[in-house]
Amino acid sequence: MSILVSILCMTYNHELYIEDAIEGFLQQKTNYDVEIIIGEDCSTDNTRKIVKKYMNEYPGKIKMITSDHNVGMNKNAQRLIESSRGKYIAICEGDDYWTDPFKLQKQIDYMEEHPECSLCFHAAEIVINKEKQTGNLVRPYNNNKICPTEDIILGGGGFCPTASLLFPRRIIEHLPAFFQKAHVGDYPLQMWTACQGYAYYMDEIMAAYRIGNQSSWTNQLIREGDLKEKLIKVKMSDIQLLKEFNRTTDNKYNPVIEETILKREFEILLLQHNLRKLKTTKYKILYTQLTTIEKLKLLTKFYFPRAYRAMVGMKKIMYRNN
Repeated sequence: MSILVSILCMTYNHELYIEDAIEGFLQQKTNYDVEIIIGEDCSTDNTRKIVKKYMNEYPGKIKMITSDHNVGMNKNAQRLIESSRGKYIAICEGDDYWTDPFKLQKQIDYMEEHPECSLCFHAAEIVINKEKQTGNLVRPYNNNKICPTEDIILGGGGFCPTASLLFPRRIIEHLPAFFQKAHVGDYPLQMWTACQGYAYYMDEIMAAYRIGNQSSWTNQLIREGDLKEKLIKVKMSDIQLLKEFNRTTDNKYNPVIEETILKREFEILLLQHNLRKLKTTKYKILYTQLTTIEKLKLLTKFYFPRAYRAMVGMKKIMYRNN
């Protein structure tokens, strides 16, 4: 059997959500063969049990890659890629899901007609936890269009919904060194696949991006404490990633990378409440773009830190009592 698309799903402690993801895979209507490969990263809940249930219900349709110990996000993704056989790879993490049964067919039709395209993605709705809709979207444009790689660099890892990504497998068979060292997977994946040809955006909502999942990367940051320092570390890692991507691509995107690095530096200074550096000539344009409220908060944090902490504490108490 010739597989055209490999659906790769990375999951860890997604027992509340993994069924939605798998159902979205199984409901796809295509005129070609697909394979579903799920990387179960040694969950401590019932995720593996649920995946096995579906494997029994759909014999030969779903393959699970796992181990007796947790390997982490990047290694989990790598072993899925190595196990895939499709010409194309479609990504969906275990807490997201697809909402359009023709999603894959639409994307593959475009990719097959445009072999120079190296990444296809689309819009997604944002939902909370199990099923609550927010009314918000991840929708970078309001029409179908070719997406410049520069937009993806500027937009960061959240520019393209991860559950919307589809690209030729050949592009990631031999990934550059900067990718292997990256602190996250979605941002370098988007930049790398886009720059290998061109990215195409379909202005259709065909997936759901879930927020509020307790095992998500963002919530792990919050639970681990010292959120400010961890956010600073993430932004510093973004800067290093961008510098290495710049070298790998022979400075092809240097202007937009320098602009993005400047924004990350500015965000770090904001987190550090470093008003003096924020108001220097280097960051003058970004500082003037802050709203009046943002500037007032910054001034209060800088000149009256104890008063600011007291106000934040009072707001938390009022919020809990409401």
